[in-house]
Amino acid sequence: MKTFDELWLEIGQKIEAGKTDSGTVSLINSGVHSIGKKIMEEAGEVWIAAEYQSNEELALEISQLIYYLQVLAKARGISLEDIYKEL
Repeated sequence: MKTFDELWLEIGQKIEAGKTDSGTVSLINSGVHSIGKKIMEEAGEVWIAAEYQSNEELALEISQLIYYLQVLAKARGISLEDIYKEL
């Protein structure tokens, strides 16, 4: 199990390493349009899970949405501090 902040650090480390076999690096390299499409897909899956699936399935979908949101923030150079200021 990892926290929001641990995921943030892990994503940053993967981006810094720049390994071409990393799904995160590939996603970053595909650009914000592709990342945005994944966010839209995952947001829909969160909604469907909330309506029709178990809490466990909903938690999984929410975790995936959080991952893609963090990747988008990293792709745009947004820091956690930037995000926390807006909460």
